[in-house]
Amino acid sequence: MELTLWTYEGPPHVGAMRVATAMKGVHYVLHAPQGDTYADLLFTMIERRDHRPPVTYTTFQARDLGSDTAALFQDAARDAFARFKPEVMLVGASCTAELIQDDPGGLAKALALPVPVVPLELPSYQKKENWGAAETFYRLVRTLAPAPAAAAAAAPSDGPETPVEATHTAKRPTCNLLGPTALGFRHRDDVTELTRLLSALGIDINVVAPLNATPADIARIPDADFNVVMYPELANTAAGWLKRAHKQPHTTVVPIGVGATRDFIAEIGTLLGRTFVTDALEADLRLPWYARSVDSTYLNGKRVFIFADGCHAVAAARVAHEEFGFEVVGLGTYAREQAREVRAAAERYGLKALITDDYLDVERAIEELRPELVLGTQMERHIAKRQGIGCAVISAPVHVQDFPARYAPQMGYEGANVLFDTWVHPLMMGLEEHLLQLFREDHEFNDDIAPSHLHAHSPGGQRVATATSTLTSGTTGPDAGVHRDHNAAAVDAAVDAVAVAEAPDGPGSPSGAATAWAHDAEAELKRIPFFVRGKARRNTELFARDRGLSLITVETLYDAKAHFGR
Repeated sequence: MELTLWTYEGPPHVGAMRVATAMKGVHYVLHAPQGDTYADLLFTMIERRDHRPPVTYTTFQARDLGSDTAALFQDAARDAFARFKPEVMLVGASCTAELIQDDPGGLAKALALPVPVVPLELPSYQKKENWGAAETFYRLVRTLAPAPAAAAAAAPSDGPETPVEATHTAKRPTCNLLGPTALGFRHRDDVTELTRLLSALGIDINVVAPLNATPADIARIPDADFNVVMYPELANTAAGWLKRAHKQPHTTVVPIGVGATRDFIAEIGTLLGRTFVTDALEADLRLPWYARSVDSTYLNGKRVFIFADGCHAVAAARVAHEEFGFEVVGLGTYAREQAREVRAAAERYGLKALITDDYLDVERAIEELRPELVLGTQMERHIAKRQGIGCAVISAPVHVQDFPARYAPQMGYEGANVLFDTWVHPLMMGLEEHLLQLFREDHEFNDDIAPSHLHAHSPGGQRVATATSTLTSGTTGPDAGVHRDHNAAAVDAAVDAVAVAEAPDGPGSPSGAATAWAHDAEAELKRIPFFVRGKARRNTELFARDRGLSLITVETLYDAKAHFGR
């Protein structure tokens, strides 16, 4: 067992809770000790839901372990049914209660409740949150939408999808949106965006599940012509079973980014035997033009590190490489169930995927690669902030600020516009922030001084006016020279030093022992904007190693600038 400060995923019963909380008419009875009720905070505090999750805990204590904890669970299940009157009940155990082996499923079955009871066997010491959500959704679908006898006897293979039968072409086709849950990253807005997109294509939504679905809705899932798998790590298991049991095809493309959205529409056309024209749908699409604009072309080649859940990591790498012109220098995921897909994507960019659930491994990789932008989870946001690197959050786990009140999808054409704003702003705003840091000691930025247009009304206004007059009057007094030289040197040093960062990367990549930096050289390096500082450091260290220098001085920094500027 390994103790950690942060964790990317909770235990699998938290995934089950995400499904139960997303749905209506479902209640989850969880056999758990008193300390395992923390999960309520995930929904009420982080997701800002206006009601607590539909979960009843047995909350047994240490003194209960000497008595009949099985009876304690049955009492809790019986009371929960009488109080909440759910249409379906989920029963299971938390990671701690799993050690007691009380068999919640068998105990609930013995109660003979008048509603379906779905037992969940979620191995907490082998699996994690996303797997728990996928397994819970699969169990609900299999219980509430059972396979017809004919389909069960002759299940189709998992081969290529075949077009929907011609009998469906006389009416508007229908589909299900599968995968969105509570506590999901932008799931609410993704559902809205895909609903609009599919409606514009002439396709109606039959059921969205599990988000806001009822047990009756789950039973209607087989009525649709096909399924849209929005989040593979959450819906692939259920979609695969629906394909085998009900002959329902499903999509495989996650529509994040312009190219993926176009591929998604083409895949639906293949399933329906139709061809869609997307010109009108792309009327409000701005990402391609923005990415080609003068203000964005200087961002081409920026080094980006990506770490997220499986589907968002793969999608982000494609968007960064194909649509932004970034260089993907690192790609990974904490979702081991999606490791194969992420490894395949990394190979396309000549990388070895980072598969880990230890944030310290991710931090070390970022320190080594020194990217100019990090796309990740809230953990990577903290890591990037400590290292002075711009960051955008693209995946769960997230914090409260990533559940915005505004409309901010990740999928579809509007989602592509959101991606541009979210990813580019950390880079473009970096220069402004750097200038504020560079001139923080200037008289204009002193906390005791009012802005220049109000200087006459501030207590120190006269002092500022005098200082400004001295700097600009051309006098030869000693103070004037000092002030003038100080400001001129600050500006000149910043302009010259940034040329090191603007130079192309030198051949090869930094390797071997770290090169030491003199104090004055470190200070000079900080004058370079932080979003290109890593590149300047890499080139300077490469220059020093090639010449056998063990200590980098200010002279070394400027020699490197001259070398790479040729």
